Amino acid sequence: MAAVLEAIMLVCFGLSWPINAMKAWKARTAAGTSWMFLALITLGYVAGIAAKFVGGTVNWVLIVYFLNLAALAANWIIFARNKALDAQRTRA
Repeated sequence: MAAVLEAIMLVCFGLSWPINAMKAWKARTAAGTSWMFLALITLGYVAGIAAKFVGGTVNWVLIVYFLNLAALAANWIIFARNKALDAQRTRA
């Protein structure tokens, strides 16, 4: 039951990443996006994954962690793209 509850938490939290990525893609600017926030969330997911291995509780929930991390990686890529677009607009 604990694994199901953990997965529900991760799915609820993780649904925000695709939404955020789409919003950032359309905005075409990094304004309002904090790299420190993305970094802290990334660190949190990495710590959660590490905890599964260290605690010996590697199970199917690990898949949800990796899916969330993949969605977060998309946000990092869009953030980098938007930073470049911002810099390009500033130069022009």
